[in-house]
Amino acid sequence: MAKKIIITAITFLYIGFTVSAQAPKYSNEFLNVGVGARALGMSNSYITTVDDVTAGYWNPAGLLGIGNQHQVALMHSEYFAGIAKYDYGAFATRLDSSSVLGVTLIRFGVDDIPNTTELIDANGNVDYNRISTFSAVDWGFLVSYAKTLKIPNLRVGANVKIIRRKVGDFAGAWGFGLDAGAQYDYKKWKFAAMARDVTSTFNAWSFNLSDEMKETFIATGNEIPSNSVEITLPKLLLGSARKFDITKKISLLVELNLDATFDGKHNVMIKSKVVSLDPHLGMEASYSNLIFLRAGVGNYQTYTDALGKKIKTFQPNIGVGVRIKSVTIDYALTDIGDQSVALYSNVFSLKIDINKKAK
Repeated sequence: MAKKIIITAITFLYIGFTVSAQAPKYSNEFLNVGVGARALGMSNSYITTVDDVTAGYWNPAGLLGIGNQHQVALMHSEYFAGIAKYDYGAFATRLDSSSVLGVTLIRFGVDDIPNTTELIDANGNVDYNRISTFSAVDWGFLVSYAKTLKIPNLRVGANVKIIRRKVGDFAGAWGFGLDAGAQYDYKKWKFAAMARDVTSTFNAWSFNLSDEMKETFIATGNEIPSNSVEITLPKLLLGSARKFDITKKISLLVELNLDATFDGKHNVMIKSKVVSLDPHLGMEASYSNLIFLRAGVGNYQTYTDALGKKIKTFQPNIGVGVRIKSVTIDYALTDIGDQSVALYSNVFSLKIDINKKAK
C-alpha cells in the first residue's frame, strides 16, 4: 500500500513540475527516447545514415532511402522495471521517384496508477474501495515529407508534430511543432543536420482538479497548477558517417552525432551558458547485409558523489539485427542511465518492406 501511495505522490509532483518549471530544458522528453532497435543499439547515432521508415523520427530526409513502395515499422520497449511502456509504429509510402510521405505514432505511458486522494472518507476512515486508477500518457503524432532537390546528393525533409499529453482526468495538454532535416552525400562520406522543434513546440496545459486533490497539493507544500503553456526550445543535431568495406561481404559503418542545445548549461561533455554539446558514437558491422552487430556510446555526464568527488559516466549500448527477405528484426540492450545504475532495457523492433521494386 505504501508503494502505491508513493507512486501517486510522484505522479502529482510530476504534474506540478512539468507545467510550473520556468526552464524548458526537459519538455516533451518522451520524444527524445529514440525509436528502432537499430538506432538505439548505436546510441542514437543515426540521423546521417537512416534510410528507412524510422527516418520520420530521426531525420525525415532519410525517408527517401526506402527501396520499396511501402515500409512499416513497429517497436515495443519497457523502462523502469516495466513500469513505463514505450510503443512506436510508423508507415512510409513513396509518392514518386523524388518524394516520400510518412506517418509516425509514439506512445509513452504509465498505466494503472493508484489514485489515493480519496482513500480517507468524510469520517476519517480508510476505505480501500475508494482507490481508483488512471494513466499518465504522452502521445506523439508526426507527419513527414521528404524530397530530393536539384542539387545532386542532397535530400531534405520536414515533420509536422502533434503532441497530446494526458494525466488521467486531472490534466491534459495539446502541442504543435515542426522539425526540418537534410542529408548530403560527398564521395564516401555522409553528412546530416536535423533541427528539432525548429519553431519551438508549444504545449497548452489545462487542469481539472478536485477539491481533495488541491488539498493534497497544499498539504505536500506544492503549488496548485494552473492553465499554462509549456515551450520546447529548438535543438540542432549534426552528424557525419562513413562505411568501410572490409571484405566483399563484411563492412563497418561508423557514425558520429553531435546534439546542440541553446537553453543554458546541460550536464553533457561540452557545456557553456550559450550552447551545450552532447556527442555520441555508433558503429554497425554487417555480413552480406543480412546479419548486423551494433555498439554505441553516449550520454557523457559528470556528477559529484557524497564525498564531493567528481565522477564521469557514460552510457553504452549494444544490439544485433537480422534481415530475412523483406523482414528485418532488430534487438538492442540499452542503459537508460549510466553504467553504474544498470537499469538495462530490452528493445525489439520489426520492419517490413511491402511491394518491393524490381531492380
